[in-house]
Amino acid sequence: MTRPTTSEPDRRGLLRLLALSASAWGLSAPLLNPAFAQSASSSKAPELLRIGYQKSAANLVMLKQQGALEKRFPATKVVWVEFPAGPQLLEALAVGSLEFGLTGDAPPVFAQAAGKDLVYVGAEPPKPDSSAILVLRDSPLKTLAELKGKKVALQKGSSAHYLLVRAVEKAGLQWSDITPIYLTPADARAAFERKSVDAWAIWDPFYSASLPLATQHPETIAALFEELTKANRFAQENRPQAIKLIADFSGLDAGVVSLFLQRRPPSPVAPLSASTRADQQRVADSFFKLGLIPKAVQVADIVWAAPAVRLASAKP
Repeated sequence: MTRPTTSEPDRRGLLRLLALSASAWGLSAPLLNPAFAQSASSSKAPELLRIGYQKSAANLVMLKQQGALEKRFPATKVVWVEFPAGPQLLEALAVGSLEFGLTGDAPPVFAQAAGKDLVYVGAEPPKPDSSAILVLRDSPLKTLAELKGKKVALQKGSSAHYLLVRAVEKAGLQWSDITPIYLTPADARAAFERKSVDAWAIWDPFYSASLPLATQHPETIAALFEELTKANRFAQENRPQAIKLIADFSGLDAGVVSLFLQRRPPSPVAPLSASTRADQQRVADSFFKLGLIPKAVQVADIVWAAPAVRLASAKP
C-alpha cells in the first residue's frame, strides 16, 4: 500500500519526501450535479456543460487545451472553471454552478456527509505516486512517527487529508497526536516555505513544482468518459505533446510536468466498479471513525446506475 521514498532533487531546492506516497486507495472520481436532470432521458446533448477541473486533472486539462469536447458537442456551450482543490469544486457542483467535475477520493465523502447533492458516475484508477507528505530539505523529520506533535498543512476534505489519515495510522499514532493546519494548496505552500508548519500533505502538480446530467444526457457522460480515456491514451503515447499542452496551460516547467505525468498510470475512466465502491466506502468510514465528518455515509447511495449499453463506447 505504501513505499518508502528517498530524497529527490527539487528545482527550487525546497522539498524532501517523508517516507510515504499516496497509495492504492486514491481514486479520481467524475461527479455530477443531480439538479441538472429533472426530465426523462434524452439523447440530445445539453445546451450548457460547465466542467470543474484542477491543475492535477491532467486528462481534463488536455481536453480543454485540445478543444476536444467543443468539437464533440458543437451545439453545446462548454465552460471550463478551475478550482484550487476538490472541496471547492464540489461546493460549486452542489449549488448548481457546474454539471461535471473530477476530484480525488476524500472530497465527495465530505460533501455527501454535509448533505450536498452530487452523484458518482465513474472513476479513474489510483495514482500511487501522485501525492506525498513533504518536509523541507533541512527538516529533522525522518519518519512518519516523528510527525507526533507536529503541524501538518493540508486542504481539509481533500485526497491529501485521507493520505495523512493513513500515514498517521501507519506510524502507529492517533489523529490527535498531530496538529492539522487546514489551508488551501497555495496558502499551505506559503506556510510550508516560511516554516510555519512542519510538513505538507499535497498532491500533483503541486507535489512536482451527477445524477442529473447522467439521467438526462447519458450519451454525454459516455462521451466524456471516452474523451477522458482518449486524453489518457494521448498522454501515454504522445508524452512530449502532452507535456507541452499541460505546461502551456499551467505555466509549470516542462520538467515538472514530465515528472507529474510519469507518476500517473494509465487512467481510463469507467463507471465505479464494486471494488472501487468498496475502496471509497473505506475512505468514508475512516473519516467518520475519526469524527471528521458529522455522520456515516453510504457511498453506494450516490453512485450512478450507469446504462451499460450507452456507456459501452467509454471502455478503453
